[in-house]
Amino acid sequence: MKTVSTKPHEVERKWYLVDAEGQTLGRLASRIATILRGKHKPGFTPHVDTGDFVIVINAEKIHVTGKRLDTKFYYRHSGYPGGIKAESLRVVLQRKPEKALMEAVRRMLPKNNLGRTMLKKLKVYGGSEHPHEAQKPESLEFESRSR
Repeated sequence: MKTVSTKPHEVERKWYLVDAEGQTLGRLASRIATILRGKHKPGFTPHVDTGDFVIVINAEKIHVTGKRLDTKFYYRHSGYPGGIKAESLRVVLQRKPEKALMEAVRRMLPKNNLGRTMLKKLKVYGGSEHPHEAQKPESLEFESRSR
């Protein structure tokens, strides 16, 4: 039996639609990262982007466990002394709910050009509407482990 190495022009991409309502942030992000990388396909090749597109709706209704809403912070720095800014997960979910899921998935992908290319295939929307009906996305169900 031979080892198959998928070439970039051989990849067939599908579109998946995921409803984030009631899903736990980290568990959902890890499943999405797996699909974006292409690890769910038999022809997975680590150095080739073999993943599929993922559309996430209802990102504002995502669930987190424990005290994470007040203890998890997102940091950014302006580059100047004393220029660090911090926002709690609660504030991020109120201000821009898509950012929390995007950051969680981004941190699970490779930290190189390939990972940045994979992240472009993720489309996250706070509400239940999305502009990708023409791509005919398949609905993808994950079991919810929230209470």
